Amino acid sequence: MEDLIKRIIKFRDDRDWKQFHSPENLAKSIVIEAAELLEHFQWGNTFDSEQVSDELADVMNYCVLLADCLDIDLVQAMYKKIDSNEMKYPVERAKGSSKKYTEL
Repeated sequence: MEDLIKRIIKFRDDRDWKQFHSPENLAKSIVIEAAELLEHFQWGNTFDSEQVSDELADVMNYCVLLADCLDIDLVQAMYKKIDSNEMKYPVERAKGSSKKYTEL
């Protein structure tokens, strides 16, 4: 994962695009790309896997760039979040349920 993150940042830096990557612009880009991802499911569950894969990659790339911009260790943040979710949604109470943790 670290090599991938470095490659994404190098891609940005080689093109001198960091100057355009404010937290606000990156957050907007995440939402825009997520909407493009959602568009593939707008009229049903049939979709082109390659196009969906490309859109998902765009979302993730912008997430990596936002984390870099905000000096957030994305891998550590993800571990911390899954730890928190494991506490909120223990298997014995959450398995097979779509309820929010406050309703379990």
